[in-house]
Amino acid sequence: MADLDMVNRDPNNINDFIGVQFEDVLAEPEGAHSIDCVWKASFFCFNIWKNFFYKLATLCCGMCIAAEWGCEFARIAFTHIWFVTPFFKVLEINCGCLQKFWALCVHCCCDPCCEAFGLIFGAFRKD
Repeated sequence: MADLDMVNRDPNNINDFIGVQFEDVLAEPEGAHSIDCVWKASFFCFNIWKNFFYKLATLCCGMCIAAEWGCEFARIAFTHIWFVTPFFKVLEINCGCLQKFWALCVHCCCDPCCEAFGLIFGAFRKD
């Protein structure tokens, strides 16, 4: 927790698109303006209620949801470390054997034919 940045809580900017401000939601075009005090009070109410309900929701649910996501990413890490990576290593080993076998078959069957065609068509080459 010593390296936890309490000011910049989104250092990788993964939630920049959520930065909803009053101006992003409410806007009065020219010719349709409310009274200035209503507009200022609306701005104040919007920000107060948005912040209040966000803090209330995080207070009630934030730690439980964070715990759930921690468990989910621990499960993913466990699955990759103990199942996925070893499975791919097995595939890599087995496919390496199959690759050598396939290359041997191709060289035994195709190389003589390709060499013969090369000799035939080589005779037509212009020098």
